[in-house]
Amino acid sequence: QVQLVESGGGLVQTGGSLRLSCATSGGTFTNYCVGWFRQALGKERELVAAITYNGGRTYYADSVKGRFTVSRDTGKNTVYLQMNSLKPEDTAVYSCAATPAPYYQIFRSTRDYNYWGQGTQVTVSS
Repeated sequence: QVQLVESGGGLVQTGGSLRLSCATSGGTFTNYCVGWFRQALGKERELVAAITYNGGRTYYADSVKGRFTVSRDTGKNTVYLQMNSLKPEDTAVYSCAATPAPYYQIFRSTRDYNYWGQGTQVTVSS
């Protein structure tokens, strides 16, 4: 069974950067689509970025396009979310999720993802 562990969250000032990591234990990301979601206080969980298992396709929410980059290191079984030019509205708990998928498939709904990490807090101060 795939288990996901996020790391890299923290407190950063507006305009700063953070890199989140999502590592697997008990399995690999082979044949999995991986997504990064976030949930701010009082709001619904939303998909921020996603990547196909071969890294050939990516998805970004409009709110993060041009600022966030999702990538994966197959050898390390890790998916990254590089977050630049952070804004206070990026403050949320960020979680990675994975689900089996064809090489070309990206899923956007929380219902499509089978495995979830515990989440990591990102706080952007103004």
